[in-house]
Amino acid sequence: MVWRLPSRTVISDGDAPRDLAALVVPLTGSVHDTGDVFVPWRLADAAGAVVEPVSAFLAELQASGRSEATLKSYCKALLRWFRFLWAISVPWDQATRAEARDFCRWLQLADKPARPHWRRPGDAPAPRPDPGAVNPVTGKSSPGRRYAASTVAHCETVIRTFYEFHLDAGSGPMVNPFPLARHGRAHPHHNPMLRREVARYE
Repeated sequence: MVWRLPSRTVISDGDAPRDLAALVVPLTGSVHDTGDVFVPWRLADAAGAVVEPVSAFLAELQASGRSEATLKSYCKALLRWFRFLWAISVPWDQATRAEARDFCRWLQLADKPARPHWRRPGDAPAPRPDPGAVNPVTGKSSPGRRYAASTVAHCETVIRTFYEFHLDAGSGPMVNPFPLARHGRAHPHHNPMLRREVARYE
């Protein structure tokens, strides 16, 4: 199974253009529940090897008091980024803002991956219902074919913070590929490494 961009989009602003419409991103790698309270979640590559830079980041998050559910959420966000990097053959510590830009555009425009039903893993993925169609069982409207804006913002913020951690540790690239705030983002997503502070007004 792969993700494909639904229409032809070529992005370039001074660097070599990357044809995102032709880009194929296989659903390689996975997020594992380890059952270990100290290392509850791991990100593995296509060969099953643990992605150690992510493990180091998750350990820092855990030390900051993040819950297991939060660690899982961050791990899944990073899996999307690493799948993209694996597809374009760019090592995580050599990614630039060009890759970050292409990833964000691709994540907003590509359809979400279709997966087989968990009870029938060998079957082909079922076609997605039209956005807004009502589920006859739950009565809820079907989500869109693309990721919600909140999901995209969360993913971008988690990856930015991942690189901030490795910049501080001296184990990542010289420049964070994800700038602090993009044009048009008046309220960027909350930094997951920081606790929210509640303002009090007298």
